[in-house]
Amino acid sequence: MAHIIHADLDAFYATVEQLDNPELRGKPVLVGGRPESRGVVATASYEARPFGVHSAMPMRTAVRLCPQGIIVRPRFNRYREMSRLVMDVFRDFTEIVEPLSLDEAYLDISGRWPLGVALELKRRVKEETGLTVSVGVSASKYVSKIASDLQKPDGLVVVPSGDETGFLAPLAVGKLWGIGPKTAERLNAEGVETIGDLASKPTDWFARVFGQRAESVRLRAAGQDNEPVHTERVTKSVSSETTFPDDIGDTEELHRVLDELASGVSGSLEGKGLQGRTVTVKMRLADFTTFSRQSTLPRPSNDVDPIRELAWRLLSAELTAGRTFRLLGVGVSNFSDGEEERQLPLTLEGDFSAVRREWWLPETTPLP
Repeated sequence: MAHIIHADLDAFYATVEQLDNPELRGKPVLVGGRPESRGVVATASYEARPFGVHSAMPMRTAVRLCPQGIIVRPRFNRYREMSRLVMDVFRDFTEIVEPLSLDEAYLDISGRWPLGVALELKRRVKEETGLTVSVGVSASKYVSKIASDLQKPDGLVVVPSGDETGFLAPLAVGKLWGIGPKTAERLNAEGVETIGDLASKPTDWFARVFGQRAESVRLRAAGQDNEPVHTERVTKSVSSETTFPDDIGDTEELHRVLDELASGVSGSLEGKGLQGRTVTVKMRLADFTTFSRQSTLPRPSNDVDPIRELAWRLLSAELTAGRTFRLLGVGVSNFSDGEEERQLPLTLEGDFSAVRREWWLPETTPLP
């Protein structure tokens, strides 16, 4: 019988900081950039969350909501080190592990007693790293991911095989993977409040509302998902981007933001065991013009220094007097195992001098 665990470390960056600095324990910790520099919250400790603080929030908003919050600059090298320890624990339970980022992964434990494995996994992670992990277990990946989020922090939710539909039915429709806030709002307007409401809709309704996504959404709402845990790397690119609350033209501030993005991408690459050669910088100007620049490293890497250096070269070539930016993104692709790009746009390979402008293609946009 299939049993898949989704394991998600709780407030990972903030918890690592509290572990390393006892003075931060029990206090609201905000990991991210400075508020005066338009920094954003990477992770907020659970002590900060009752104030309404969450990740990706502008730091100045977080400080306004939680003035007693303690701002800590991210230390991605330390987070990568802790992530490796956790992933080593996961691989003691099964060789079928699919890391999603530094702080979460899927584990296939089919044929074993899921509650016993989940309890022991949580105990081992806590004992060997000091971190807490929330765990969801079911017969499918996406149901397990939903389950792991329901009782954070230090949660454990096991969905018996065959009970997926009943488990999902009372949950808010926005909990379903692929249903964003705007889609959830539109569904609520049609009287669809829960996943159960969604699952009860006829096939032609799904076709009208979701178009080409209709069948995949319908199956997920019914708790049906047969995607296996992938031990082979299927990621085509790793990227991170941020939209600024105010347009930025200051060179120093743009450099700081790019540094944070490159560090995050580097951490994700290392967590996934990937090294790439192609670095892409996505830019959106004040007038919403969106384009990218891309160049290639001499050799595959997941080190932050070469990624950051090349990304800055690409961005600095676009800095002209009066030009301001409302979004920046950094991505790495062209991995050493020969996989093709998925998230990043198609641009010319070659030297920095050969880079040309390309419109950024979102992942859902069909390529010509």
